[in-house]
Amino acid sequence: MKLVGSLGLVLLLIAEVGCKKASAPGPGPLPVNVVTVVEKEVNEWDEFTGRLEAVESVEIRPRVSGYITEVHIEAGAVIKKGDLLYVIDPRPYQADFDRAAAEFERMQAQLKLAQIELDRAKELRTKNTISASEFDQKAATYQGASAAAASAEAAKNSAALNLEFTQIKSPIDGRVSDARITLGNLVQPGPGTESVLTTVVSVDPIYAKVDADENAILKYVKLSEEGKRVSARTAKIPAFVELGNETDFPHEGYIDFVDNRLDPGTGTVRARAVLKNWNPNLITPGFFVRVRVAGATPYRAALIPDKVISSQQGVKYVFVVKADNTLERRTIETGTIFEGKRIVKSGLKDGEKVVSTRLQLIQPGMPVKPIPEEPPALQPVPAPSEKPATTPSEKPK
Repeated sequence: MKLVGSLGLVLLLIAEVGCKKASAPGPGPLPVNVVTVVEKEVNEWDEFTGRLEAVESVEIRPRVSGYITEVHIEAGAVIKKGDLLYVIDPRPYQADFDRAAAEFERMQAQLKLAQIELDRAKELRTKNTISASEFDQKAATYQGASAAAASAEAAKNSAALNLEFTQIKSPIDGRVSDARITLGNLVQPGPGTESVLTTVVSVDPIYAKVDADENAILKYVKLSEEGKRVSARTAKIPAFVELGNETDFPHEGYIDFVDNRLDPGTGTVRARAVLKNWNPNLITPGFFVRVRVAGATPYRAALIPDKVISSQQGVKYVFVVKADNTLERRTIETGTIFEGKRIVKSGLKDGEKVVSTRLQLIQPGMPVKPIPEEPPALQPVPAPSEKPATTPSEKPK
């Protein structure tokens, strides 16, 4: 009887345990954070890298030979067109000019005398007082004197030009470099680098030159043919520029030139943007820049954070929470970044919920508990006057 009672007790315990397991609830829906799709008008931007270049750049070279007697260059200064930079010893050229001027005056006197004699010969010829040959001689003398006077005038102008070239002036407004050849040196005209006295570059406006890749150019051609974007060859395309330490492309200009051929070596086409120099005292040619231009006309598109997008074999997709709180895997077509979010051209609609966490754990059709994702809280920034608290182990200095 005791054995039967013990066996019944064991069976009763097993039955209770089985009932508890059967009555235990299964796991609930998986909690996940979700973000809401926002649809708005967007601009699709294309970005290129390049360098700033001067609109005008001049190598200052001597046009006559001689010794430098004056240097009027303040290295790195902003100068105006016509400002005096160098003076070459003008005395030999002044002497040549004076000699040419005197010769010109002598030829003018001979021309005047020849004119008088020709006029008198015309009067005498009308009265048949002189022979035809004598008249022809007077006319030839006048023509010779006229040619000699013209030659003397040309020599005088040439001497005056050489004398003018002894004063070397800036041909443009801009910033001058340093004096590469100093006082007392002999300079001569020539194409080599040794004849460069200094350089002057313009500072405002300024160019931003970039190389656009072939795929971008083909995209622009297609958009232009479809009437969705104007060509930079026929209109001024707005361009936005930032330096290496800047963000959000704060400087605005426009594309004013696209080259006439594609470089087969690099697969790019050279283009340039012109913009106002926002800081002529500091911004000079040669700086690295990024240039952003509109890739297409503005259009409406969905925007989502990049982190919610998954990819498999080049196909991009997201998990969308349906009305019954189950998941749907949705293939999407993406564009560029706009206002910090990824442009979605197709696959999503305004107001839909997209999962942003636990992407490795979820599967299509899985029930979830969507929790709206809160934007990250901004960390308080201490005022400049505030000082960090001192720990007990630290001693003020």
